[in-house]
Amino acid sequence: MRLSEHPILDFDRGERITFYYNGQEIEGYTEETIAAALHAAGIRRLGHSHELGRPRGLFCAIGNCSSCFMTVDGEPNVRVCVTKVQAGMRVEEQEGKGVIRND
Repeated sequence: MRLSEHPILDFDRGERITFYYNGQEIEGYTEETIAAALHAAGIRRLGHSHELGRPRGLFCAIGNCSSCFMTVDGEPNVRVCVTKVQAGMRVEEQEGKGVIRND
């Protein structure tokens, strides 16, 4: 769900694009973050805690914590709460601390 009206804020969402989350096609807008696009698509769980495996969602939403780390286009530990979505981007739920590729 996205807000369409607000009494004091104007929304510039940008261009409508599609990206992929765990292989599923998701719609987003170029001026919103990955986390905002996922939230609008009904995706609230962004990962699991490392030790106990408990679900994690959006926590600080300003890039200070590690609750929203995901793998984006093969790069682990991307904070999706402050990273803007791009067309064709591949976002994957991250297992553990993330694995760096050796390409």
